[in-house]
Amino acid sequence: MRADLHIHSVWSDGLFRPDELAKKAKQAGLELFSVTDHDSMGGSEEGARAARAEGLRYVRGWEVSSYEGTDKIHVLGYGCKKNADYEEFLRLRFEGGRIRAEKMVALANAHLGVHVTMDDVEAYHVRKGAPIHTMHVVRAFAAAIQRDPGPLYGELFALGGPAFVAEYRPTPFEAVEIIHKTGGIAVLAHPGRIFGLTLEEMLCWRAATDEAERERLDARGLARRRKIMDALTEAGLDGIECVYTRHTEEETREFLAYAERRGLWVTGGSDFHAEGTRNVLGAPPFDADEGLCKLLLGLEGSV
Repeated sequence: MRADLHIHSVWSDGLFRPDELAKKAKQAGLELFSVTDHDSMGGSEEGARAARAEGLRYVRGWEVSSYEGTDKIHVLGYGCKKNADYEEFLRLRFEGGRIRAEKMVALANAHLGVHVTMDDVEAYHVRKGAPIHTMHVVRAFAAAIQRDPGPLYGELFALGGPAFVAEYRPTPFEAVEIIHKTGGIAVLAHPGRIFGLTLEEMLCWRAATDEAERERLDARGLARRRKIMDALTEAGLDGIECVYTRHTEEETREFLAYAERRGLWVTGGSDFHAEGTRNVLGAPPFDADEGLCKLLLGLEGSV
């Protein structure tokens, strides 16, 4: 079944409503999709209704934005239900997200010499029923200084940037735990984006002019990534997003082999947020096998 199991909407940092995404999913030839917004399932009902309206299959999803040290390690959850554990987790994400956004705003204002306010940020926080997200801050600053949000995020708000803040994030182990507590399956998102480097090592990698030094740091990062994947698997991880927009062919083969070796489900997704970016809804092509479809639709109650 042709599927895209990693799509973002206005319920986090995407630019389209779930109903608009459902129409795009149908146009892309998908049969199954999931809206996986950051840190909340706020748009899950909207997504399910939109899928039914377009005659598509749907599984509720979300993406927990977690960190291990300075490493961004996101975990996708599928088939989860809102319960008391979820509500407590969501409360912490609201509180932490607000504090983190305020810190980013202060740091970015100081660096750029501008005066962006939290009210400016809130203008981009369309769905108040979901936590505030880094990209809401980025878009407010992009508008203030007339810059493209994508490059601006990389320069100011990503790891090593002057306005980077990773505080008040759950660990990936806590992400797996909350996904299981809400009755879902936990899937490691885009493992190829786990660099496995400390902030100091990342800055050294960026500044390195010697190819041998970069290769040495790359090897260190890959070893740490494998260690993290092993630890998460031992903690109950259920699957890996092997098919992903920015994975190289070599990385895809590596993750498929890892999933087979460790008995993990294989998923795939575009990580689509908006038109005009590298992440295109429905790409790369991913065909969910019969076992995965049965599992996901069973969790959704629509087998």
